[in-house]
Amino acid sequence: MPDLEFEKRFAELGIVIGVDEAGRGPLAGPVSVGAAILPEGFSHPVINDSKKLTEKKREALFDELCEDKTIQWAVSLVEADEVDEVNVLKATHLGMARAVEALGVEPGMCLIDGLAVPNFPYPHEGIVKGDSKSLSIATASIFAKVTRDRIMREAAVRYPGYGFEKHKGYGTKGHLEALRTLGPCPIHRRSFQPVAQLGLPLGGNEESGDR
Repeated sequence: MPDLEFEKRFAELGIVIGVDEAGRGPLAGPVSVGAAILPEGFSHPVINDSKKLTEKKREALFDELCEDKTIQWAVSLVEADEVDEVNVLKATHLGMARAVEALGVEPGMCLIDGLAVPNFPYPHEGIVKGDSKSLSIATASIFAKVTRDRIMREAAVRYPGYGFEKHKGYGTKGHLEALRTLGPCPIHRRSFQPVAQLGLPLGGNEESGDR
């Protein structure tokens, strides 16, 4: 289970922020990046890498954490069109910087899940599998994941037929079949190969002006 060992290691530098993303791999929807600052001595028996939690547990944790006024957090979204414009890796790095900036504090150290980020505007440390090691990264992962999941459930209503409420934009068999039948909708990442290969005009509800 993640703990505060990394946070304690860098505490003398100032405010320590955990950063993690959700939605780098899907064919549709935004990249969501969470940033979280935990109070000194914080502990929780359930918080873990969001991928290791059930959707029901993540949702309950999200609501619980939102009510805890001792936790500072922010989520940044990089929409599909910007992902297409700059590529998904750069989009993720942009989202990380924006999430940290949204907290409105001067970070002493940002703990980022994964590798170090080139040209990141804040002091940072990349921690491979950080969401299973650092409690602030794991908390950030929950904020990022649940925010994105809720957005994709809303997208399922706006763009029916794709099954976004089930696969959240990932390239499942059902999603690929819907893509072949309906074509891409406005939240699909046109630069991602399974979408780009179709070479079809935008689908969804574009004709009704629902973009």
